[in-house]
Amino acid sequence: MSSEIRREVVFASSPDEVWDALTDADRLAEWFANDVELDPRPGGEGIFRWDDGAERHAVVEEAEAPHRFAFEWADPGEAATTSVEFTLEEVPEGTRLTVVESAPAGPRACMAEWAWAAELQALAGPVRA
Repeated sequence: MSSEIRREVVFASSPDEVWDALTDADRLAEWFANDVELDPRPGGEGIFRWDDGAERHAVVEEAEAPHRFAFEWADPGEAATTSVEFTLEEVPEGTRLTVVESAPAGPRACMAEWAWAAELQALAGPVRA
Protein backbone atom coordinates (compact mmCIF):
# COMPACT_ATOMS: atom_id res chain seq x y z
CA MET A 1 0.00 0.00 0.00
CA SER A 2 1.33 3.46 -0.84
CA SER A 3 0.33 6.95 0.21
CA GLU A 4 0.61 10.24 -1.58
CA ILE A 5 0.76 13.71 -0.12
CA ARG A 6 0.45 16.83 -2.27
CA ARG A 7 1.17 20.40 -1.24
CA GLU A 8 1.29 23.71 -3.11
CA VAL A 9 3.17 26.78 -1.90
CA VAL A 10 3.60 30.15 -3.64
CA PHE A 11 6.94 31.92 -3.20
CA ALA A 12 7.60 35.57 -4.04
CA SER A 13 10.68 34.47 -6.00
CA SER A 14 11.41 33.57 -9.59
CA PRO A 15 11.35 29.93 -10.73
CA ASP A 16 15.14 30.10 -11.17
CA GLU A 17 15.62 31.18 -7.54
CA VAL A 18 13.36 28.43 -6.21
CA TRP A 19 15.02 25.90 -8.53
CA ASP A 20 18.44 26.80 -7.14
CA ALA A 21 17.17 26.42 -3.57
CA LEU A 22 15.92 22.91 -4.43
CA THR A 23 18.83 21.61 -6.50
CA ASP A 24 22.06 23.29 -5.36
CA ALA A 25 23.80 21.26 -2.62
CA ASP A 26 25.13 24.35 -0.82
CA ARG A 27 21.70 25.99 -0.82
CA LEU A 28 20.03 22.77 0.38
CA ALA A 29 22.50 22.64 3.27
CA GLU A 30 21.33 26.14 4.29
CA TRP A 31 17.70 25.16 4.78
CA PHE A 32 17.09 21.43 4.52
CA ALA A 33 19.82 19.05 5.68
CA ASN A 34 23.04 19.86 7.49
CA ASP A 35 25.26 18.26 4.85
CA VAL A 36 24.24 17.65 1.24
CA GLU A 37 25.93 16.02 -1.72
CA LEU A 38 23.81 16.16 -4.87
CA ASP A 39 24.29 15.68 -8.58
CA PRO A 40 21.01 17.21 -9.84
CA ARG A 41 21.07 15.49 -13.23
CA PRO A 42 18.93 12.47 -14.20
CA GLY A 43 20.67 9.43 -12.77
CA GLY A 44 22.66 11.63 -10.38
CA GLU A 45 22.98 10.59 -6.79
CA GLY A 46 22.65 12.48 -3.56
CA ILE A 47 23.22 12.06 0.15
CA PHE A 48 21.39 14.15 2.74
CA ARG A 49 22.77 14.11 6.31
CA TRP A 50 21.36 15.68 9.46
CA ASP A 51 23.13 16.48 12.72
CA ASP A 52 21.02 13.88 14.56
CA GLY A 53 22.73 11.13 12.51
CA ALA A 54 19.86 10.61 10.06
CA GLU A 55 20.89 10.07 6.46
CA ARG A 56 19.03 9.55 3.19
CA HIS A 57 20.37 8.45 -0.17
CA ALA A 58 18.72 9.78 -3.35
CA VAL A 59 18.72 9.09 -7.07
CA VAL A 60 17.51 11.85 -9.39
CA GLU A 61 14.80 10.68 -11.77
CA GLU A 62 14.07 13.93 -13.65
CA ALA A 63 15.60 17.41 -13.84
CA GLU A 64 14.07 19.93 -16.23
CA ALA A 65 15.30 23.32 -15.04
CA PRO A 66 13.51 25.34 -13.77
CA HIS A 67 10.24 23.42 -14.03
CA ARG A 68 10.47 19.87 -12.71
CA PHE A 69 12.75 18.00 -10.33
CA ALA A 70 12.05 14.45 -9.14
CA PHE A 71 14.00 11.93 -7.13
CA GLU A 72 13.62 8.78 -5.09
CA TRP A 73 15.27 8.41 -1.73
CA ALA A 74 15.52 6.05 1.23
CA ASP A 75 17.32 5.54 4.50
CA PRO A 76 20.52 3.47 4.13
CA GLY A 77 19.69 -0.23 3.97
CA GLU A 78 15.99 0.38 3.25
CA ALA A 79 14.56 -1.33 0.18
CA ALA A 80 11.43 0.86 0.01
CA THR A 81 11.96 4.30 -1.46
CA THR A 82 9.98 7.51 -1.22
CA SER A 83 9.35 9.42 -4.46
CA VAL A 84 9.45 13.21 -4.38
CA GLU A 85 8.40 15.42 -7.29
CA PHE A 86 8.75 19.22 -7.38
CA THR A 87 6.93 21.16 -10.10
CA LEU A 88 7.58 24.89 -10.45
CA GLU A 89 5.21 27.22 -12.26
CA GLU A 90 5.66 30.95 -12.76
CA VAL A 91 2.62 32.85 -11.46
CA PRO A 92 1.97 36.61 -11.02
CA GLU A 93 2.96 36.35 -7.33
CA GLY A 94 6.26 34.58 -8.13
CA THR A 95 6.51 30.78 -8.27
CA ARG A 96 4.00 28.09 -7.40
CA LEU A 97 5.81 25.04 -6.11
CA THR A 98 3.83 21.80 -6.10
CA VAL A 99 5.33 18.92 -4.17
CA VAL A 100 4.03 15.37 -4.47
CA GLU A 101 5.54 12.78 -2.19
CA SER A 102 4.68 9.08 -2.46
CA ALA A 103 5.76 6.45 0.04
CA PRO A 104 4.95 2.75 0.28
CA ALA A 105 5.06 2.90 4.09
CA GLY A 106 1.98 5.11 4.42
CA PRO A 107 1.33 8.77 5.23
CA ARG A 108 3.62 8.91 8.27
CA ALA A 109 6.64 8.26 6.01
CA CYS A 110 5.72 11.35 4.00
CA MET A 111 4.53 13.67 6.74
CA ALA A 112 7.90 13.76 8.48
CA GLU A 113 9.32 15.59 5.47
CA TRP A 114 6.88 18.54 5.43
CA ALA A 115 8.83 20.78 7.81
CA TRP A 116 10.81 21.98 4.76
CA ALA A 117 8.35 24.73 3.73
CA ALA A 118 9.21 27.10 6.57
CA GLU A 119 12.93 26.59 6.05
CA LEU A 120 12.69 27.15 2.29
CA GLN A 121 10.66 30.31 2.91
CA ALA A 122 13.65 31.96 4.58
CA LEU A 123 15.82 31.18 1.58
CA ALA A 124 13.45 31.71 -1.34
CA GLY A 125 11.27 34.54 -0.02
CA PRO A 126 7.81 34.98 1.47
CA VAL A 127 5.49 32.03 1.15
CA ARG A 128 1.75 31.70 0.76
CA ALA A 129 0.41 28.18 1.38
